[in-house]
Amino acid sequence: MVRPDLLIFGGGIAGLWVLSRARQAGYQALLLESRALGGVQSIASQGIIHGGTKYALKGSVTESTRTIADMPGIWRKALAGTGEVDLSGVRLLSEHQYLWSSGSLSSSMASLFASRLMQSRVAAVRKNELPPPFDVPAFRGSLYRLEEPVLDTAALMGELARQLAPYCHAYDPAQLKLSPQGLHIGEVQIRPRKVFLAAGKGNADLLQRWGMDAPRMQTRPLHMVMLKGDLPPVYAHCLGASANPRLTITTYPGKVGDSIWYLGGQLAEKGVNLGAEKQIQIARSELGKLLPWVDLSGARWATLKIDRAEVATPGGRRPEDCYLGGNGAVLSAWPTKLAFAPRLAEQVLVHLRETGIGPGAEAIASLPLPPPPLATLPWETATWS
Repeated sequence: MVRPDLLIFGGGIAGLWVLSRARQAGYQALLLESRALGGVQSIASQGIIHGGTKYALKGSVTESTRTIADMPGIWRKALAGTGEVDLSGVRLLSEHQYLWSSGSLSSSMASLFASRLMQSRVAAVRKNELPPPFDVPAFRGSLYRLEEPVLDTAALMGELARQLAPYCHAYDPAQLKLSPQGLHIGEVQIRPRKVFLAAGKGNADLLQRWGMDAPRMQTRPLHMVMLKGDLPPVYAHCLGASANPRLTITTYPGKVGDSIWYLGGQLAEKGVNLGAEKQIQIARSELGKLLPWVDLSGARWATLKIDRAEVATPGGRRPEDCYLGGNGAVLSAWPTKLAFAPRLAEQVLVHLRETGIGPGAEAIASLPLPPPPLATLPWETATWS
């Protein structure tokens, strides 16, 4: 019988960050992962540490905007090795993101610059300081730099997995059995003081196993587009007519000297019901309109469909904060965004203290279960055309 203070299900960014913070605080915490460390959503994210700019583009600065505005600073300290989690071994793809507009300032941009909260986070880039691929005469729009970094998600998950390897274990959900004495995975018996469900879309099945019908989950699908070739590095959102970016581009270095563009934004949201060929056709058209001077003739293309799992909200609207809820010995969480992982972890620690669960007095041995593999980036397993 193993008696951890905290048993975490799910090895995405939420589970790994909570595991790190809990171990630092002295808790005997273990993590179970049914697939691979890095999860499904986390490894497929664009690695953007949002600071609230997209929320502010809606025309007002809300409390949610202020909450997420703190996240880039927390992450930057971690990346420097001086934060609550040491991420100094994680590669930073870009120190900044950019917003670009093909025309004049929109009303949403005007309201963004009017916000005191955002004035120090968004700066117009002068024409003689434009980075590629915007440093050409053909670009006649405006570019704004955001103080929001972009991370290599594979390096992020790999570093956390390296640090936390002794406490992470693979398990087969078919072998998971619950009883009044705790839970069993095959012959392994575990009796945790608190269970933390951070398995993304998998939370629905886990909640059902515990006989719980709340909290309820919703999913919002995306149809991401990937292209690789001789491409310049781009970390930017193109402003559209709505509050959401028309197109978001992040760039990863490939393994053979090429680059991968990973495309999200409205392109990914509107194309969820399209086949890969049609979605690629639309992406080609969008890039042809927005960056017509970039030569894409030699690029290869692929797409990825993925569901974002979140706590259910009225009308299915997008949550603007992470979610943590509890029912007795079981906590459930969805971080909503990669950037919210530190905030969610702090909420878990506060909950443990407020419910009278302090660090256990005795160290526990590692479970007799195999280590989980690391998740791979979407383009490493994609079928390219």
